[in-house]
Amino acid sequence: RPKPFNRLQVILQHLKMSKQTDSTADVLLEKKGGAGIITLNRPKALNALNISMIRQIYPQIKTWEKDPETFLIIIKGTGGKAFCAGGDIRAITDAGKVGNKMTQDFFKEEYTLNNAIGTCKKPYVALIDGITMGGGVGLSVHGHFRVATEKTVFAMPETAIGLFPDVGGGYFLPRLSGKIGYYLALTGFRLKGRDVLKAGIATHFVESEKLPALEKDLIALKSSSTENIADLLNSYHMKSKVDQEKDFVLDEHMEKINSLFSGNSMEEIVDNLKQDGSPFAIKQLEAINKMSPTSLKLTLRQLREGASMSLQDVLTMEYRLSQACMRGPDFYEGVRAVLIDRDQSPRWKPAALEEVSDEFVDDCFKPLGSNDLKL
Repeated sequence: RPKPFNRLQVILQHLKMSKQTDSTADVLLEKKGGAGIITLNRPKALNALNISMIRQIYPQIKTWEKDPETFLIIIKGTGGKAFCAGGDIRAITDAGKVGNKMTQDFFKEEYTLNNAIGTCKKPYVALIDGITMGGGVGLSVHGHFRVATEKTVFAMPETAIGLFPDVGGGYFLPRLSGKIGYYLALTGFRLKGRDVLKAGIATHFVESEKLPALEKDLIALKSSSTENIADLLNSYHMKSKVDQEKDFVLDEHMEKINSLFSGNSMEEIVDNLKQDGSPFAIKQLEAINKMSPTSLKLTLRQLREGASMSLQDVLTMEYRLSQACMRGPDFYEGVRAVLIDRDQSPRWKPAALEEVSDEFVDDCFKPLGSNDLKL
């Protein structure tokens, strides 16, 4: 029975973590020149965001926001592979299985941090070098500037693990051009490099190797208004020649994406894809068929409603959905299939879109009374 032993290991690991010296802390917070710098420092875990990191980053952003000596905030990841590959899903799964309050606290505090970034009064620059997914998107996409590199890999793959594209996905995804956001949310499609800029997710593109120089120049700014920062980022952006000539990866499919993904229900979108029958449509069907039917229905409604909501209202809605997912079976089954046993064969309940009733979906969006997220 290895389970309790594992949990003990986790607790011991946690105690070790909290005693570690700074250079091995899971997030580094420092002030250089006029810049507050947040460095996600869990390279072995691809800088996945855990609750201890959230609890360090949030108050620091609030402090820097009030500090007249801090002109801007920069966030980046260590290790060269990832900016942040997502939230610490394993920890949430373990907590959910034993009914631990962490399944509420994590999402509440993460979304509160996403909102702090979205409303931050100081210019906020995210260097999204490497893998940027899920929780990592929440740490970057709501800020003023997002700098992609040739190593950036962007995705919101939550429907594959019985979740939905949260962290404000319901706000930014439906605001991308055409139906790109719906397509990314439902299929989990990965955008790479310059395509992250072309899709409207990044604001600038700079070669990975130029980031240290860019950071130095940002730190050296004497007064950094948003305009000054934009000018500096633009000057780096203009010099970047990598993949400049390449067309946007979704260009040739945009017409199909816009028509096929504009269905009013998941069933309609699936019918559209079946009727179209093109290689592109068949490929999308295959992707969608692997996803949790419950997640697909929640996601489509999340985006359709989020399209006309404020970021705060979207995060409140998403918190309700997160708690619905914590109550149901699909999240735990998805994490098992994708992250734990890695057999990639989740057994979703219910297994078909038709079996996910409108009443069930409505229930997931209902207010939680005194347990609601308040921003």
